[in-house]
Amino acid sequence: MIREQHTNLSGISPGQTEGAVSIADGVHWIGAMDPNLRSFDMILRTANGTTYNAYAVRGSDGVAVVDTVKAEFSDTFFRRLESVTRYSEIQVIILNHLEPDHTGALPELMRRAPQARLIISQRAPAMLKALLKPSDDELDYDTVNTNDEISLGDRRLRFLHTPFLHWPDTQCTYLVEAQILFSGDVFGCHYCDERLFNDRVGDFRFSFDYYYAHIMRPFKAHVMDALKLIEPLPLKLVAPTHGPILRDRPRRYVARYRELSTAGQIFEPGFLAGTEQRSLIVFYMSAYGSTARMAEAVCAGAESVSGVRVSLYDLEGGETEPFVDLIEQADALAFGSPTVNGDAVKPIWDLLSSLAVVDLRGKIGAAFGSYGWSGEAVPMLEDRLRGLKLRVPVPGLRVKLIPTVDELSESREFGRRLAEAITGRQGSSPAVETADDDDNGQVIDFSELG
Repeated sequence: MIREQHTNLSGISPGQTEGAVSIADGVHWIGAMDPNLRSFDMILRTANGTTYNAYAVRGSDGVAVVDTVKAEFSDTFFRRLESVTRYSEIQVIILNHLEPDHTGALPELMRRAPQARLIISQRAPAMLKALLKPSDDELDYDTVNTNDEISLGDRRLRFLHTPFLHWPDTQCTYLVEAQILFSGDVFGCHYCDERLFNDRVGDFRFSFDYYYAHIMRPFKAHVMDALKLIEPLPLKLVAPTHGPILRDRPRRYVARYRELSTAGQIFEPGFLAGTEQRSLIVFYMSAYGSTARMAEAVCAGAESVSGVRVSLYDLEGGETEPFVDLIEQADALAFGSPTVNGDAVKPIWDLLSSLAVVDLRGKIGAAFGSYGWSGEAVPMLEDRLRGLKLRVPVPGLRVKLIPTVDELSESREFGRRLAEAITGRQGSSPAVETADDDDNGQVIDFSELG
């Protein structure tokens, strides 16, 4: 007999029971709490810990399990699963995302429920094989695409292909009759609260936006594609893989994703001048004014090229975070730094580190600066720009100590060549670096091939 240990919709928090938590009729949360986690994937601070949300869906013909948990929490997952079903009833195991925090319990679940069909997206097989490392005859799975469905008798599970949110394999699963979206990482956040539901937990708005900024922001275009599939759906509840379950006005969180995905994109190209323009942003720091004079000359040279709008920012004047939206809309970025103790200055590095959350495809980068002894800053910045997959078509410019009239002229020429590279009017030059996109959307840098 099935042990009914789960709570009802307004009942005990999951921290007070080992059983599952009912989130809707026949749908249970069977996940795990990780309140002591303080960083996730080394890039997110998790002051409130996180949850690993997994779900069991009961239909007239059996049970579907949607995602699992991190391996360390497998015992808790299985105890909660066993409180609502027998393993023999499980007909389907759905993986919306194959990252280890969602698939840690998968091998053992497959062993306990060998009859269950494993359902993954069309982009997921290679990742599944890398995860489980089975021989080909040991792994059986079905792939699905948008609008494919599976039946649990009186209930249908419909799939939405939502790649790169935030891995290539990601998808969402929609329980049609109950109007529940199992969204994967989309609409989630790292916020652990035993009260579980968004209308009962503490204020997690910062965590929701912070998660978007660090996980989803680099894939804004894919978010917008996913929203085209999700926004038309009737939604009574959104059940993500991390953070609170969104049962109170779930569409607010869908709308918030659209707001976050269109932030900084409200102006069309050329809105300032009435014609389409390219944008170059020049950031700099200057110890004694030499790099500042170079930056001004770079801007003057770039502005001499029609169709290019140039902006100049001294990073000594504020924090780097406000520039992120601006950078995402720019066509080219130039960074000016003196060399201090054999390195570029910290605010420049801080700004570059923030670019990990920005879509940089197709952008051009450049570096310049004054130095006293060895001048390492410029080549170090160029290496970082290439590492971020920006093209660096104009070799970096270094000036020793105070720039002369001739060196300021070189700085203007540097800016002019950079602007011409943005507009595509750059003449043939052995310094021009070419790059192409591979099948994974990454830029291939040929600059070191001779």
